[in-house]
Amino acid sequence: MKFKIALASATILAASMFSAASAADLTIGFSQIGSESGWRAAETTLTKQQAEKRGIDLKFADAQQKQENQIKALRSFIAQDVDAILIAPVVATGWDEVLQEAKDAEIPVILLDRTVDASKDLYLTAVTSDLVHEGNVAGKWLVDTVAGKPCNVVELQGTTGSSPAIDRKKGFEEALAGKDNLKIIRSQTGDFTRTKGKEVMESFLKAEDGGKNICALYAHNDDMAVGAIQAIKEAGLKPGTDILVVSIDAVPDIFQAMAAGEANATVELTPNMAGPALDALDAFLKDGKEPPKWIQTESKLYTQADDPAKVYEEKKGLGY
Repeated sequence: MKFKIALASATILAASMFSAASAADLTIGFSQIGSESGWRAAETTLTKQQAEKRGIDLKFADAQQKQENQIKALRSFIAQDVDAILIAPVVATGWDEVLQEAKDAEIPVILLDRTVDASKDLYLTAVTSDLVHEGNVAGKWLVDTVAGKPCNVVELQGTTGSSPAIDRKKGFEEALAGKDNLKIIRSQTGDFTRTKGKEVMESFLKAEDGGKNICALYAHNDDMAVGAIQAIKEAGLKPGTDILVVSIDAVPDIFQAMAAGEANATVELTPNMAGPALDALDAFLKDGKEPPKWIQTESKLYTQADDPAKVYEEKKGLGY
């Protein structure tokens, strides 16, 4: 059975639905960015698990990190007359037209873990962490750790134009603002992948006297950090000691690195975005009550003091 949303105006989704509607027996499209990282793979696994648990027919599309593939997937979902769409958008811009098409088809769209630069009336809600806060937490950890000592920082950015890359950079820079001892000397995208993280870190090391001029690495995700750690080791340096390593996501592999003393800190990003998203959709379909435009998930800082070997065991069963 299809549950359709009535439009209350040209710009706002209606707050009324069939009172008996729920997230069960729905067909939902899920446009995933790809599988560029362990965290992304976990999000996909957990989303599929959440859908199965709730009796949802989930139509899955892997965009292989290309926006054009996501737009094609969304148009395919619209043509299939799905009841709702989940999307983790690869970049922040360029969504207005296809989101308007979904709205015109009366299909609610929920953003997962990333945001878009589009009118808020074009999607039902966004389930994300505070991405600026994540970067800020990582930056504050580094500020406190170096305790006023001079520290040259290199930065591995996420996919260019994506909301995590933009906001995690912003938050980190805000934490370092006014700290004259800390300076970002090199910053380049590693595209959220382990391979590219290693490749870019190798170039950083070569450019900075074999890494002797580098005090710390800030990576926008753990997979890039793990790749960079390998590059640091191959350069004859000790990651976590010669070069401090702080990153974001809290995937199992970074805790293995922390347990080995090769990484210092990570900021958690839960991969279970689908749970809150489907809860919000279910409430919307049952009661016609629109959720807030932003459903925020929690973040947590982990350091080597948090028994990383134990956390690794806890994390590896969560879909990674």
